[in-house]
Order: sequence, then C-alpha cells, then structure tokens
Amino acid sequence: MRLGLINSAWAQAGRETAWGIRKTKELGFDCIDIFTDPLDIDVKERTLIRRECERLELPIVSVCCVAVGLIDFNPSVQRFHLDRCRAYLDLVYEFEARNLLLVIGEYIWNREVIPPKEQWRTGVENCRRLAEYAGDLGVEIALELEPFPLSLVNDIDRMVQFVDEVGHPAFGANIDISHCHLAGVAPEELRKLKGKARHVHISDCDGKKHGDLPPGRGVVDFLPYLQQIRELGIDGAISIELEYSPEPDRIEQWVAEAYEATSRLMREAGLRP
Repeated sequence: MRLGLINSAWAQAGRETAWGIRKTKELGFDCIDIFTDPLDIDVKERTLIRRECERLELPIVSVCCVAVGLIDFNPSVQRFHLDRCRAYLDLVYEFEARNLLLVIGEYIWNREVIPPKEQWRTGVENCRRLAEYAGDLGVEIALELEPFPLSLVNDIDRMVQFVDEVGHPAFGANIDISHCHLAGVAPEELRKLKGKARHVHISDCDGKKHGDLPPGRGVVDFLPYLQQIRELGIDGAISIELEYSPEPDRIEQWVAEAYEATSRLMREAGLRP
C-alpha cells in the first residue's frame, strides 16, 4: 500500500497550500489527501492543487469531507449537504483522486427526541444518493468510523450494517486505526470489512480521547491492526492524519517523525517494501 498524508497537517504552518504539498513530497510520501471545501476555494486554488501535485508526481488519493447535515432532521439542510457533497465528488473527479472520505456525524438530542432509526434511515438514503452520483463519476466514497458514543457509525458491526444498507459498490468503509482503538475495536474485527474497506487513516492517541498524534507518541499497538489490513488486500493507501503539533515552529519535524514511524510499521507488517 502507498503511504500518504492528509495535507491539513500543515495548516498551522501559516504557509500557502503549495508549500505543504512540496514538503509532503520532500519527506518521501507516495501520495496525498486533500482537506478542503469546494465551496470555500476558487478555481485558482483548485488548479494550483492539481497542477502542483501533477508536477511533483504526488497523486491525490482522497478528498476529506465532514457533512453532518446529511442526517439533519430539516429537509432543506439535507438538500444543501447533498449538493455540497456532490460538489466534493466533482472535486474528487477533477483531482483524479480515488475516493471521498466522508464523516456523517452523530445522533442529536441524546437519541431521545428523534428516533435513532429515523436518523439512521436518513443517513443511509442520503449516502445511497451520493453513492449513485459517485458511481457515475467512477469514484468511491469511504465512510469514516467515529469513536464517539453518539456517532452514527462507531463500531465495526454498525459500519458493516451501514455499508450493506447503502448497498452500492461505490460506497465502502474507511479504517481509522486510532478511532478503532478508542472504540474498543479488536484488530481481528477488521476481517468483517473484507471487500468493503477502501482507505485507511493512521495516527496515535492516549487511549482516552481523540488525538491524531504521530505513531509512537501514544498507546496504540499498530502492528496487529496493520497485519489485518494487509489481509484485507485493500488497493489503496494508508494516510497519516495529524492534529496540531505542540511546537508549531517544528511542524516539519512533527510530520517527518510520523512518516518515519509509519513507514517502519508498514514494513514490519509487510505493507511496504
């Protein structure tokens, strides 16, 4: 599998987008994921991202999208987010990327006011609509497992159920190793995602809360997860997801540390030469 980086890791550097793309290539990454919103960038920024990645031979694998409004109870909000996600899928196509990394959010009001089954059904139906659009474009959607108590999809069985109910070949799962650890997902449970997993995120945490640390700075035992991922035979990438460095002026060292640690782990698991 290829080793990539979500470019939001460079956000705190305060530099232009092209600088982060160049640094990603310089550090040795095989590919890159782009965290942006097509409604917030203009044609110049889109063209800059695409051309810079092409120039550096750094393929874009995934575009990240948080669209919690897909399960909102207001139809107008759902329509907006469906249109917004279609714009994201257009961007995936424009960038010649593989997938849209999708986060759909959480049950509201402690699951007490709106029946949870109703929010679940809304999410499935809207994701099916998006999957049909993605399929027409020849791209995929990878749904992220979120480790929070009220997240719609917060364990492997719910992920399998959601993907099966959407029931479209363009719709699958993203495996986030840190999220799996926080949600109490045992490595062997990943076997249930055979044929469903499309993409992988990797980061570390303290075992208690969401962290997105470089591997090795937390408590996650990565090798058993990576060995199971190898058995899944995913034709894709493992992308490092990092939050803010405690030393912003050392962000390059922060990302380099994550690259070296992840590359070593992938070699140990037989995922990287």
